[in-house]
Amino acid sequence: MVICGDDGLAHRLAVELDAVCGETVTVVLPSGREYGAGVAVLDHDPHSPVELLEATHPDERTLRDAGVERAAALALTYRDDQVNMTAALLARTLNPSIRLVVRMFNKERGRHLERLLDRAAAHGDDPAQDTSTTVLSDADTAVPELVAAAAVGQGHTLQVEGKVFRGVVRPAGAPQQPTDLATLAVLSGAHQDDPASQDSPETPGEDGTQLLPDHLTAYHRQFTHGRLMLEEVTHHRTPEPAARKPRGRLAAWLRGRLGHLPWKVFLSREVTAVFGALAAIVVALAAATALFADEHPWWKNVYLPLLDIFTMGDPATDESVARRILQLIAGFVGLAVLPLVVAAAVNATEAFRAGSASHPPEDGLRGHIVLVGLGKIGTRVLARLRTTDHQVVVIERDPRARGVPLARELGVPLIIEDAAAPGVLDLARIGQSLSLLVLTRDDGENLDIVMAARETNPAVRAVMRLYDDDFAATVQRTLRASYPDALTRSRSV
Repeated sequence: MVICGDDGLAHRLAVELDAVCGETVTVVLPSGREYGAGVAVLDHDPHSPVELLEATHPDERTLRDAGVERAAALALTYRDDQVNMTAALLARTLNPSIRLVVRMFNKERGRHLERLLDRAAAHGDDPAQDTSTTVLSDADTAVPELVAAAAVGQGHTLQVEGKVFRGVVRPAGAPQQPTDLATLAVLSGAHQDDPASQDSPETPGEDGTQLLPDHLTAYHRQFTHGRLMLEEVTHHRTPEPAARKPRGRLAAWLRGRLGHLPWKVFLSREVTAVFGALAAIVVALAAATALFADEHPWWKNVYLPLLDIFTMGDPATDESVARRILQLIAGFVGLAVLPLVVAAAVNATEAFRAGSASHPPEDGLRGHIVLVGLGKIGTRVLARLRTTDHQVVVIERDPRARGVPLARELGVPLIIEDAAAPGVLDLARIGQSLSLLVLTRDDGENLDIVMAARETNPAVRAVMRLYDDDFAATVQRTLRASYPDALTRSRSV
């Protein structure tokens, strides 16, 4: 197998293939990369089948040196779609029977490439050989795992044709559940509830672990041994858009919506100060007009300075000298004040628009999932969560984020605020939630949000997106030690 990449994903694939497959793996990495040291360690290990080849680009010579002509599979994980596409076409030419896995960010281009390469492989000599092409993006691989960790909780999941399955450990003597489909293994010793998260190797029993036991063995040993069961956890369904309100309840619905609008932004300190100053200036000019140029009724003493400030009046060329001087003063005052008035009005309107975009959840909501972040990954996670039976509350600080239109279309509660700000998690009813998914791009901010949520709800199931592997492992261990009764998962894309 050959892996070609330029970031930590290539190293991660090499480690996984080394641990799982035990087959010869050649990793092509640019020289001088920090993660290249980890692959070099495997390369120097005489018991490891991993070999390291340093090359800047996956050109034809590099692919030949890596052994693509005789390889069974090639994974292309560069961050550049063009590089991956060129290398995939070259590899299919060098070895028409090779199995390809290609990382692509442009999904439409990836679909075209997948069909093209599969058509090229369809003319091979051996129709039974696996010459498939699989095009995946980061979101394709990350979203199912993130959703499963938040919605399902324990164990790794497998998704097949809209249904989600997982392996779950049943202790000895536990009755069979209606969702159990088959016994995958009869276990030998004591196991944790989540076999995927064990920190220590299992203790072998006298009989050993038996994989895929027959029905008779599984039945008799269920009273004395734990079992690893295949469980169906949820059915996917098509997400429905927000329901329309009945016509007869339109007035009540409007009152409820208008009651949540942030009208107080128009009474902010900035707005009141600017318009208060404007009112004081108008009063002063009206008094001066009444004292020095009182040629009009009292209401004109207020009306004329307003016209002068907003440069809407005619020149006072035929009026008294005092009136002309006051008009000039009002014009200069208007030049100074009007930009402040416009800025305050625009800021208040923008704050009102951003605040009115929020639709907090109802007070009775419980057992929901709080999702923080509606970027590329968060949007896909929201769409996938809405195909399950879980209720979702979304927090996103940018009203122009990618997933905000989708959240509004689906009718999920949406809070346009910074999740790290005081009171925002409480607004999302984190104390009554089942799970918390934090998917922003900032590792430190993600950890801050999870720690704040755990103080409010120590039992909440927390899943956070962390990029640094060492940091993620440390965080996961610490949170598990601090909150042993809660489930904690850290994932990178």
